[in-house]
Amino acid sequence: MKEIQFKQVQNSCCSPEINRDLVKPDSNSSTDLPVAIIGAGPIGLAAAAHLIERGESIIIFESGSEVGSHIKAWGHVQVFSPWQYNIDKAAARLLEKTDWERPNDDDLPTGKELLEQYLYPLSRLPEIESSLKLNAKVTAVSRKDMDKMKTLGRESQPFIVFVEENQLTTLYEAKAVIDATGTWGKANPIHSSGIWTKEEGDLKEHIYYGIPDIKNRDGERFNGKKVAVIGGGHSAINSMLELSKDPNTEIFWIMRKSKVGNAYGGEDNDQLKARGALGSRIHRLVDQGRIKVFTPFRIHQLKQVEGKINIIGMSLGEIKQVEGIDEIVVNTGSRPDFSFISELRLSIDQTTESVETLAPLIDPNVHSCGTVRPHGEKELRHLEENFYIVGMKSYGRAPTFLMATGYEQVRSIAAYLAGDYEGAEKVELELPEKGVCSINNVSDQVEESCCSTTPATKVSSCCS
Repeated sequence: MKEIQFKQVQNSCCSPEINRDLVKPDSNSSTDLPVAIIGAGPIGLAAAAHLIERGESIIIFESGSEVGSHIKAWGHVQVFSPWQYNIDKAAARLLEKTDWERPNDDDLPTGKELLEQYLYPLSRLPEIESSLKLNAKVTAVSRKDMDKMKTLGRESQPFIVFVEENQLTTLYEAKAVIDATGTWGKANPIHSSGIWTKEEGDLKEHIYYGIPDIKNRDGERFNGKKVAVIGGGHSAINSMLELSKDPNTEIFWIMRKSKVGNAYGGEDNDQLKARGALGSRIHRLVDQGRIKVFTPFRIHQLKQVEGKINIIGMSLGEIKQVEGIDEIVVNTGSRPDFSFISELRLSIDQTTESVETLAPLIDPNVHSCGTVRPHGEKELRHLEENFYIVGMKSYGRAPTFLMATGYEQVRSIAAYLAGDYEGAEKVELELPEKGVCSINNVSDQVEESCCSTTPATKVSSCCS
């Protein structure tokens, strides 16, 4: 890989001014600059692998101390997709040149195994390790000497990436930027209106955002307690399965779905057997009375009473309370962070906060499919040329993203940036069906195909 030339400057993190005497690269052409990748998770590293294969220079910024730092937070959780959907093809080709031992395609990894058997070996490849900057937090991205308002000559100016590292701000120039930061760690709040309240902040010592690890770090906190789990998706189900490991823990399941059966998903009809099994396992626990369900329940208020938490909300037109809760586990989904790219011209859907072109395909208000038709560079374009949001963040608040989708996204983008426009246009994606999907979540009476607007007579496939 050719040597990468960067323009950079360091200054005190507390200084209000930045020295503009940047080091000039060898060439005046921005095409000699690297592609900047923000985030070293599965999708970010896959983007790196595809760009490396095409001879492109890259630089990767990761805010954590190691790659896949967000995955480590749920390392104890088994994913529902087997290895064949979790390994990027370009990354595999690079790894297979070493002594890497590919995991069995049919096995289901935990988050920890995903790190140890795939991402860590990938990050240690010389061509990736030499371009990887850890503990490097991107605080802003802009065009050189241009804010969002400036138009003339904008597309010819390189990107400037502001990075905090070693308590200094470093500026890097790039010809393109790929944002693969995801949405993990940016949880939605408890309130049904999607608003952060003072009460939620005041109770932060008793609120857990994520999936507890009962066997290891979190058992003492939750065992034997009254725990409310907020949310109706796979994360909430995983949380309750973890909590149920202690028979003395009382579990209260609070969600907005009109009936609990809607949370079970495809069960036996799901092509991803592990995903279907999650619904079946939680179904049994509910039927056994191990989990007490409150649905539909829309939370309006949290109140602390004598060291306990009362959860107040509306259910079927009446004010209801779930009383005497010790701990709350929040699995209400997550939302993207646009704060550090606010000086770029983005194409974001105002409902889903996804990339605008994707919104009609993934909007959970319209359908609940776990798949989406193949899409690539063309669908992921923003008004800001050569800037892309990929992976989970490209879906915004929609919860149906799968890693294989992100791998195809970055393959197409890498092809486009390398000048292979035909390769970028040709997008192909094979994903498993979810088994059950509906086109109108307002009504629970009719199951419909996500690819049509007419009622289906039987369970239908999801856009495959």
